[in-house]
Amino acid sequence: MRATRLFILGALADGGPMHGHRIRTAAQIDRVELWADVKPGSLYGALRRMADEGVVEVVRTEQEGNLPARTVYAITDRGRTELLSVIRSVLADTGLRPDPIQLVLLHGGQIDPGELLAAVRQRRDSYATQLGFWRNLRLEADRHLTRLEAIAFEQTLMRLETEVAWHDRLLAELADAAEQT
Repeated sequence: MRATRLFILGALADGGPMHGHRIRTAAQIDRVELWADVKPGSLYGALRRMADEGVVEVVRTEQEGNLPARTVYAITDRGRTELLSVIRSVLADTGLRPDPIQLVLLHGGQIDPGELLAAVRQRRDSYATQLGFWRNLRLEADRHLTRLEAIAFEQTLMRLETEVAWHDRLLAELADAAEQT
C-alpha cells in the first residue's frame, strides 16, 4: 500500500490534478507494476480511500462525449506532507527481505536431491528469463529514460544478475554434494 500511496501522491504532485483513469494510464505506460508493488487496478480504490483520509481531494467531475464521468483529484497540503513522509520512510527502509529459499536449504535433506537440484535449476532459469526481459525492456526504454530512471533500471538488473550468480553458485554446491555421496 505504501508504494501505491507514493505513486498516486507523486503523480498528483508532479502532474497536477487528474482523474483516476489518467493516473492508471500513467502507471501502465510506466509499467509501474514491474518495479514497484503497485497494481494499476487498485488505484481507483486507493484514490477513494485517500480522499476519505484528506490526502487527496475531489476538485471536479469531467465528462467527455459518451465516456463515463471521471472524478478529478488533486493532492492536498496534508497529502504533500504525507508524500514527503512516505518518501523519507522508503529512503530510510534498508531492511533486507528474507528469502524463504534459505529455510529450504536448512531443511534440504527432507527433499530428494534430484528434485532439489531440478527446482533450483528452474528457479535460476526463471531469474535468467526475467533478466533477459529487463535487459530488453531497458534497451527499448533507454532513449526515454531520465538519468535517475536509468539508475532505477540498473538496480533491477543488478539484483537479477546477483540472483542468477547466486543460483549458479548454489547449483555448483549441490552438484558437488551429489558427487560426494
